[in-house]
Amino acid sequence: MKTHKIICILAFSLVFSIGNAQKGKIRQANKEYDNLAYLKTSEILLEVANNGYKSVDLLQKLANSFYFNNQMEEAAKWYGELMTMTDDLDPEYYFRYAQSLKSIENYSESDIWMKKFAQADRSDLRGRAFSSTVDYLAMIDEASRDFEVNNMAINTEVSDFGSTQYKNQLIFASTRGGGKKYKWNEQPFLDLFSAEKQDDGSYTNVEQLDSDINTQYHESTVAFTPDDQVMYFTRNNYYKKKYGNDEDGTNRLKIFKATLNDDDEWDDIEPVHFNNDAYSVAHPAINVKGTKMYFASDMNGTLGKSDIFEVDINADGTLGEPINLGPSVNTEGHESFPFVNSDGDLYFSSNGFNGLGGLDVFVIRDFENKRELNQPMALENVGRPINSPMDDFAYYENLGTKEGFFTSNRDGGKGDDDIYSFIIPECTQVLEGTVKDKETQELLVGAKVTLLDAEGRPLDQQTVGADATYKFENLECEKEYLIRVEMDQFATVEERFTTPKKKQELMIELEMERDEVELEPCADLAKILDIPIIYFDFDKSNIRSDAEVELQKVLAVMNKYPTITIDVRSHTDCRGTAAYNEKLSDRRAQSTRQYLINKGVEAERLTAKGYGESRLVNDCGCEPSNESSCSEAEHQLNRRSEFIVTSINGKKCDEQN
Repeated sequence: MKTHKIICILAFSLVFSIGNAQKGKIRQANKEYDNLAYLKTSEILLEVANNGYKSVDLLQKLANSFYFNNQMEEAAKWYGELMTMTDDLDPEYYFRYAQSLKSIENYSESDIWMKKFAQADRSDLRGRAFSSTVDYLAMIDEASRDFEVNNMAINTEVSDFGSTQYKNQLIFASTRGGGKKYKWNEQPFLDLFSAEKQDDGSYTNVEQLDSDINTQYHESTVAFTPDDQVMYFTRNNYYKKKYGNDEDGTNRLKIFKATLNDDDEWDDIEPVHFNNDAYSVAHPAINVKGTKMYFASDMNGTLGKSDIFEVDINADGTLGEPINLGPSVNTEGHESFPFVNSDGDLYFSSNGFNGLGGLDVFVIRDFENKRELNQPMALENVGRPINSPMDDFAYYENLGTKEGFFTSNRDGGKGDDDIYSFIIPECTQVLEGTVKDKETQELLVGAKVTLLDAEGRPLDQQTVGADATYKFENLECEKEYLIRVEMDQFATVEERFTTPKKKQELMIELEMERDEVELEPCADLAKILDIPIIYFDFDKSNIRSDAEVELQKVLAVMNKYPTITIDVRSHTDCRGTAAYNEKLSDRRAQSTRQYLINKGVEAERLTAKGYGESRLVNDCGCEPSNESSCSEAEHQLNRRSEFIVTSINGKKCDEQN
């Protein structure tokens, strides 16, 4: 049995109806099944089935028992018999049969049953994901990379999984500790262990964490705050020697917090406030800033068997209220084992999106920034060698040391679940191209080309020579960048691009159009020069990173026209009182003005004023009840800044504000 599967399904289990017992062994099997003792259930029902007695209920429980214990070849066999016995099945059985077939690499047959599953429940996100990417195997091949993964020396013949670095140690869960056995798979309960990093990069000297952390029940998956003083970990619902169950008698999982004391021991263990006897909360991960925790749960609002949630970590260390990450991340299946790297990329495991089989590792690049800015997100299967036809999960990487770890129950391992390590392969790109006049194709000698990161921060700059070519080296793979080209008498050109996953030639030809626009007093720069509205988050006046990119364009205009003066006008949506909104908008206007001043624009060339909610661009007013039925996107249109030319070349704007 693959122990991580227990932890996942224990947290997010389904209850199946049980038919009337027809034989003594079936009665016993039903009892074991109800008690989640799937290993014993499969042993009993397999004997009954091989003796000639089969029913829909028996085949369901037999196949499920193998499925939950990750014996996919047996699961596929008995789900197959179930499909021939009846058409009256919950569509979930089509999904499980398809997953079982995929795990034994019978992808063509798996796809047939996934199509049937998608047709049976057209609203299910798993089926919709399959239907939208029927060429998923080719896409996974494209995402796959060529590097080695190594089965670590710390693995045993039982289960080892869920690795996280802590100082010079690797913390992980294992059933090697012996002691009380868990009825699901007749293996010992999980405990947390540490291994020390050696000079050659290997990990040895495995030791159990102290007894205040480890109990007679399951402990697994840890996360540490950036200062290494607080640890969050997963444990059964067991606290202060009290063992809790839900209404069905199932002991769920909870997240606990421990603090490092002056003796370097974990102390003050306490549950997080959103734990509940009725559902599971598990597998914490903390971002590099220490401001967010991500975790898996089947709490109220979950889309599927388990979803990924986020919760704020406040400055005083308290936790906010959990928020479901929604359908960009979650499906009706299992999403679990989240991890966020230092770049803000979100990794997690799922069986709800198209993969090679079992749980696959997926990533959303630049997740934290895109979520903050409410930008579209792109989900990627990380491909081989991280993913395999079996379960692959608990991904962790250290971009500083270039180390990575994940867990898998793939063929060839030492035990049920093994921890694998790898070195993150170096991957850089070279970007080059030519700057030309779009109309004449003339080479534009002297054009200034700037490479910027995704937030608009300049990284490198070149002025092209006689051949009008530019070249930037050492760009990171799978990274978003901006490239900008400027030249007198030409309109500034800017392109956003993402580098490929694998090293290859990257060409971007930059074509510029002559700038024939003559700015006049009272003109709106946003309209004339196609500068998007500068947005602000609700109730905030700080410059967002996407707004900073656009303000760079305003800055370029002011540098290009040294006589121009601008009035920055800021507006809010209708939420809040009119007086408060006027003050908020004025802070936003002043914040925008100050940003440009800090970038070198003379203060006397800029004025700023806030208009509150007095100039809405749509019908999203709140008066007189201070309520509105408009969506967040509609309200955001009103939270904006504008840039009005008040004078240029000695001519003034006579507009009455």
